[in-house]
Amino acid sequence: EVQLVESGGGLVQPGGSLRLSCAASGFTFKNYYMSWVRQAPGKGLEWVSGISAGGVTTRYADSVKDRFTISRDNAKNTLYLQMHTLKPEDTARYWCTMGGISNYDTPTGRQGTQVIVSS
Repeated sequence: EVQLVESGGGLVQPGGSLRLSCAASGFTFKNYYMSWVRQAPGKGLEWVSGISAGGVTTRYADSVKDRFTISRDNAKNTLYLQMHTLKPEDTARYWCTMGGISNYDTPTGRQGTQVIVSS
């Protein structure tokens, strides 16, 4: 059974930083392109960033480019999202997911991790 468990969210002031983690199990993590997606209150799901299976290629939504960094540790089956210069508009629930911008698995029924950017 595929399991993806996100952690690291919380309340942070504008301009602050957070690092999200995603522990993966139940599949061969190192073989999959992985992404982070988010959903802000009252809005739809937004793809945020993706990383190739080997970790060489990364991609970002324009809204987070130059502020967020995606990475992975295939030895630890873990995906990360380092977030800097956080803005109130980054407030959302975040999930990791398999796939890329056009084919990611929707995180239906999964808890994710909540990020709140507020002073």
